[in-house]
Amino acid sequence: MRLATFNLLHGRSLTDGLVDPDRLTAAVTALDADVLALQEVDRDQSRSGNLDLTAIAARALDADEHRFAAAVVGTPGEQFRPLTHDDDGHGEPCYGVGLVTRHRVHTWQVTRLRPAPVRAPVYVPGPRGGLVLLRDEPRVVLAAVLDTPHGRLTVAATHLSFVPGWNAHQLRQTVRALRTLPAPRILLGDLNLPAGAARLLTGWRPLGRRPTYPAGQPRVQLDHILADRHGLDRLPPVTAVHNPPSTISDHRPLLVDLG
Repeated sequence: MRLATFNLLHGRSLTDGLVDPDRLTAAVTALDADVLALQEVDRDQSRSGNLDLTAIAARALDADEHRFAAAVVGTPGEQFRPLTHDDDGHGEPCYGVGLVTRHRVHTWQVTRLRPAPVRAPVYVPGPRGGLVLLRDEPRVVLAAVLDTPHGRLTVAATHLSFVPGWNAHQLRQTVRALRTLPAPRILLGDLNLPAGAARLLTGWRPLGRRPTYPAGQPRVQLDHILADRHGLDRLPPVTAVHNPPSTISDHRPLLVDLG
């Protein structure tokens, strides 16, 4: 079983700045993942051709089960509002996370995380860039309980805040929410935290240690696949870990093979 997490940068290529559905399809197909967590995912956004990026990823993997969970309605960095309920935002541009799997989903669960209450300085590249104070966005955790050949398994996708300290608070909230679901439990996503901090804050075991950011010459691991130590003995052993280059995004995907 192959697990993967990938911050898509809404499918955009750094070489030409475009979102090409064929290029996105090829990038996801190359991962050949049985469980794929996606972050920075668009649905009905003009910047990505009004595409449903999660659905494209599911078709690329020939996966019957997939779901998109919006964190905001609107466009990040421009105008957006938080969702008031899970079915909000239909017919409007949305942005969030996705989860795609080749295994049958028994149940889905969505957990919403509040944004940081203060703006935070973020470096923006470019001639008009520099340090800017950005308003944080709401975040979301999308979890699925799967029926797999190895038994029942909980997997979850998330993308945590860039605000130091607040992302740690959100990670603890995420762990509490996932502990209500069956073990073994695996969290996949861009946590905006280095590997050591993610391990210490959760007590969960990293299944793969590879730098994932920036994509060209990755120096830090922001993207993680963590397993709860409760029920860890029921998972197959890790046999391979990869962080392959991709034609899209400013992050590299992280892949972990089990068994």
